[in-house]
Amino acid sequence: MPNILVVEDKSSLRAMLEEMLQAEGWTVVGVGTAEGAADRLRAGEKFDVVLTDWRLPGADGLSVLDAARGVDVTLPVIVMTAFGSIETAVDAMKRGAEEFITKPVDPDLLRLLVARSIERRAGRRESLLFSEAQSGLMPPIVGESAALRAVREETSRVAVTDATVLLEGESGTGKELFARAIHALSSRARRAFVAINCAAIPDTLLESELFGHEKGSFTGAASRRLGKFELADGGTVFLDEIGELTPATQAKLLRVLQERSFHRVGGTAAIQVDVRIIAASNRPLDRLVASGLFREDLFYRVRVFPIRIPPLRDRPEDIDPLVDWFLAALPRELKKKPLRLEAAARDRLRTYPWPGNVRELRNCLERAMILAESSVIEERHLRLTPDFAAAPAPAKEETLDEVRERGARGAERSWLARALDRAKGDRTAAAESLGLSARRFEAKLREHALDQE
Repeated sequence: MPNILVVEDKSSLRAMLEEMLQAEGWTVVGVGTAEGAADRLRAGEKFDVVLTDWRLPGADGLSVLDAARGVDVTLPVIVMTAFGSIETAVDAMKRGAEEFITKPVDPDLLRLLVARSIERRAGRRESLLFSEAQSGLMPPIVGESAALRAVREETSRVAVTDATVLLEGESGTGKELFARAIHALSSRARRAFVAINCAAIPDTLLESELFGHEKGSFTGAASRRLGKFELADGGTVFLDEIGELTPATQAKLLRVLQERSFHRVGGTAAIQVDVRIIAASNRPLDRLVASGLFREDLFYRVRVFPIRIPPLRDRPEDIDPLVDWFLAALPRELKKKPLRLEAAARDRLRTYPWPGNVRELRNCLERAMILAESSVIEERHLRLTPDFAAAPAPAKEETLDEVRERGARGAERSWLARALDRAKGDRTAAAESLGLSARRFEAKLREHALDQE
């Protein structure tokens, strides 16, 4: 429900404005001075519109306007005055006022201006949120395997709550897809969903990206910037690869989860937020805790409701439905006519171990569509290595899970080596081809002793 701050020194007029706006279903807070309005704004109270008189006792409406713009550049301010003039209106607009209205106030016009300002603000916040987002093909949750149905059931159950969720699973299994599904099924669906890849943002910029910064707080901070948590107020924040957070940022995130507040970089005022956290990791966080790389208290905060998304090799019956979905969707993106798979190519896709999971399947089909000379995708267009997951026979004492893990590690090593080979040793290009950050790719190379090759 929109929250409106009304600043008017005449108590009778203030009461009338409050009653008028409340009749529209909006929440209204009234104050009588510019100082009182500035105090409430700087204290972190959340408003969607500020309606202020221009002439107030003491500081005038200009100080209200400056305070509002100071805490949130997207916050619209409507200025009222009984002394309307072109010069006053121009001055107010130059300082960032959204609208200018003269007294006596026309109730219908005021309701229209407030409603329009709320709508404009929503558009500005969405623009800020997604101006840096990468566009991409996001498939629906495709497949009917028992494993996938179980995950869908867990997703539906937790979505209607505000519980913090930890999505666990290998890279490429679709963790962001499930995070978006949880958001879409929740009471927050009409508010922002903000996805942050913790591994893709340099450590020096991550804190500012999450929590924002004040002007002059560091070299290059030419103006105040709102962080993703502040922009997502009322919605959902998805922290992908949460295990990559630095210890300092982990401590700040813990405070957000505990107190629902934070400080901008270089700021002193506590910013209150109402956000739901969904985290994801392709590395077991409990192992990171054991190795001292992840805070134990934060681990228990984010792992309130864990959901493990199975790799594609553990649900091979979902390969055909995914292939059919990509065959229908990808040609539109590639601006190509529909293509079909020859039987041998489909059989190859069914038997391949897919260490890169759904993301690798998508990339494989996209590449094949580009290579296909006709409307038929042949097996040779897939460019899959025949002996990809070849591995020695397991020792008798190994459990089935150990055998599976060893086979997966062998497949992953080959996957990394092939990516490096295709990129002719260019690690940045190889990382991008696999959908990994440069830092995560380097860690994987070290893990498999490929960093010196």
